[in-house]
Amino acid sequence: MRRSILVFYGSYRRDRQGIKLARWITHAIAARGDHAELIDAKAVNLPMLDRRHSDYAAGEAPAAMEALANTIAAADGFVFVAGEYNGGFQPGLKNLVDHYLTQFAWRPVAIASYSAGPFAGIRAATAWRTTLGAMGMVVTSTPLSLARIGGAFDEAGAPAGEDGARIAKAFPRFADDLCWWIDAARAQRALVGPPF
Repeated sequence: MRRSILVFYGSYRRDRQGIKLARWITHAIAARGDHAELIDAKAVNLPMLDRRHSDYAAGEAPAAMEALANTIAAADGFVFVAGEYNGGFQPGLKNLVDHYLTQFAWRPVAIASYSAGPFAGIRAATAWRTTLGAMGMVVTSTPLSLARIGGAFDEAGAPAGEDGARIAKAFPRFADDLCWWIDAARAQRALVGPPF
């Protein structure tokens, strides 16, 4: 059965590099036969968190917030493409995520991290593991980490150079792990529903 996977990305910077990784992951998931959709926090453009989706009465949330709530709730699993800002995660993506809670629960999520330097966004990935777990998601154990993102993709968006080749080689296991958990969670939700 075809899976529905959302790929979240959250940089608002002018010359953002991580969008290349987010787009590539989205295409690579689709090439495996699953449905993949990129959710770009900058394009969604939710306001700084004042009221969560759940704070609104049914049908009263702003249209963009409501549409994304429905998209998240319908998905089988997620990928978070996590850039590292000063040792932490991107505020744009964190702001988007904080508008929701129950829509994410009881689904798996995989983290793909990146940085401009050699450490591949590992500190951001670690921070996201804690946050996503607290939101009720199962974080997969196979990370995807990309160092020196500025040179890792060619003009067409394909992996290039040593770092690009490394990420292309690591992707199948990353995706297999996520898909295993998606299938397990989907079967369990169909069998018994939410745990509480």
